[in-house]
Amino acid sequence: MTSSKTKFSLQEFLAMPESGDRTELIDGEIVTKVSPTSPHSRAQKRLLILLNDWCEQMNLGEVNPEWTVTLKRNSVDWAPVPDLTYISYERVPADWDGLGPCPGIPQLVIEIISPGQTFSGMTSKATDYLLAGISSVWVVEPQNRSVTIFRAGDLPQIITGDGTISEVLLPGFAISLSDLFAQRRNP
Repeated sequence: MTSSKTKFSLQEFLAMPESGDRTELIDGEIVTKVSPTSPHSRAQKRLLILLNDWCEQMNLGEVNPEWTVTLKRNSVDWAPVPDLTYISYERVPADWDGLGPCPGIPQLVIEIISPGQTFSGMTSKATDYLLAGISSVWVVEPQNRSVTIFRAGDLPQIITGDGTISEVLLPGFAISLSDLFAQRRNP
């Protein structure tokens, strides 16, 4: 993960043209996200497809990959880019034009650990998300085949083995870890 030495405001960060790099604004610095690996990308794709199908069936909100979220972290503007972000339509302003960062504080963000990232680093980030008003954070660990769910006011829930991920914010949504982490099949 690389970062800039120059300090940027949230407005300057959001006004920058997309350069192809996946970047976040942390403490005024632009930080490049770690490049994902195949297990990371497969988990992200599976979760996106299932969550998007759920969103379309329930018509309660939308899920997007790599969507900038504008929050406060230690009273400073923070613009993380979670691997997946879910926001209910209740939190989307009626006049939102569909452009730019997530238009409100999402209910759920999902971060998938890539090589070079640590669970403790993601735990710290999950805490920051919860303090910023996000209701639930999933930290997915493809290497360990586990998911830890952080919810405001609750102890983390660790799902391993044959467990199933479900979310009170997403009525009826469930995915087994065996489906999430299924290996790619060669023809």
